Amino acid sequence: MKKVTLFGVIILVIALTVFVYIRYFFVFGEGVKAGDLNFIVYKGMVFKTWEGRVIQTGIRTNTPGAIQSNEFEFSVKNDSIAKVLEVNSGRFVELRYKEYFHSLPWRGNSKYVVHEIISIGDSKMP
Repeated sequence: MKKVTLFGVIILVIALTVFVYIRYFFVFGEGVKAGDLNFIVYKGMVFKTWEGRVIQTGIRTNTPGAIQSNEFEFSVKNDSIAKVLEVNSGRFVELRYKEYFHSLPWRGNSKYVVHEIISIGDSKMP
């Protein structure tokens, strides 16, 4: 009976570890977003994180009357990347990001985490 219980506990721990890894640490996708950097702020009560928003231009919906979000909200873990974005607020940026299934408090409020700046240019909005 002890062997069965021990085996069950081991299987439960392994399953829980795999679940937590996939839910919080597995990179679901990677991509690039471009648009005008609206803001980037350093905020938080316990865990201070960098949070930002990019306003994307030229997004249209296929369904008439539907609402399409043209904002990309993201978090930044790297302070040096955040500082570069901070001094370039209002400019056109291209950002490479990783997408997770869920956020973690010390990683940021968003499931999108920017890890690279591809380019920074003049704003393309009229």
